[in-house]
Amino acid sequence: MAKSSGSDLRKAGQVTLKAVAAHVGLASGTVSVVLNNTPAARAIPAKTKERILAAARELGYRPNFFARSLRNQRTRTVGVIAEEIGDAYGSMVISGVEAYLRQHEYFFLTVIHRHDMSLLNRYVDMLMERGVEGFITVDTSLPQPLALPTVAVAGHRVLAGVTNVILNHEHAALIALQHLSQLGHSRIAFLKGNPISSDSADRWRAICKIANELGIAMDPDLILQIEIDDPTPQLGYPYGKELLKLKKPFTALFAYNDISAIGAIRAFQEAGVRVPEDISVVGFDDIREAAYSNPGLTTVHQPLRKMGEIAAQTLLQRIETVPGDYPREISVEPVLVIRQSTCKVAQLVRSREHLERD
Repeated sequence: MAKSSGSDLRKAGQVTLKAVAAHVGLASGTVSVVLNNTPAARAIPAKTKERILAAARELGYRPNFFARSLRNQRTRTVGVIAEEIGDAYGSMVISGVEAYLRQHEYFFLTVIHRHDMSLLNRYVDMLMERGVEGFITVDTSLPQPLALPTVAVAGHRVLAGVTNVILNHEHAALIALQHLSQLGHSRIAFLKGNPISSDSADRWRAICKIANELGIAMDPDLILQIEIDDPTPQLGYPYGKELLKLKKPFTALFAYNDISAIGAIRAFQEAGVRVPEDISVVGFDDIREAAYSNPGLTTVHQPLRKMGEIAAQTLLQRIETVPGDYPREISVEPVLVIRQSTCKVAQLVRSREHLERD
């Protein structure tokens, strides 16, 4: 019997593994070993492999993913659990995760929980039903350990089975507050992060500790707690306005993150307060928008994309090796990026006119 042509098989919808085997005149088992790249493929002659792969390309063969996963007990898929996908922080971390996974031929599924714990738990179950082999979480406070290897970016809770990729917050607070202190700032206002953010508590503890060590007095009236959850500069805008309404002089603001800093700057500028001539502003994260804000934002740089890559690399190492010891914590060092939003304390006549005006 004459062999069917590739076009005949495609038209007939017969491009199965058995069809490829019949096309090259080899046993289905041999063809399966090559197309699934199992360890046994090492014993197949190179010329035979080339024939099989060429036939698969010619026929347009596509492997049955789920059948192959069942045979190998592998899906090469991980679950990425994030608070928000459209915000500047999360998107930069996820871009690093994606880049590393793509290079290593892994696929990922992403879910967004928006700090809804019931939604988070439901999504974890759904991801496991879809065969993920591990989890990467981004800005997510896990209430308990997950059933699979887990790497948490900005995770600070010590949980069994979880590797936390974190920033050295004490060093971050040191380089930011030292910078302001060296510029002559002693009256510093602070925007304190929303408690639902997984970094908030640790960052604030670090700031308080370093301020005390540097002898910087923290006026409780100039510490505002962010209570809204917004991925836009609206996060800081109302708090910038509130600081000005206090009528208490301050020469610098250290904001929880860049988005809140940019929002506060807008509020200051609308009130006629100049940045940095009247008030210097320091942010945190170094998101893409920080360099293009007006003025360019001085900020603590987190290597967010790199942290995503580290998370993906760590998770794949845990998935592909024999379970055992794993790193509980991976600390990443920040650097200060100095731009145009900070300067030395000048004569404060103009700022007092704005901040003490009845």
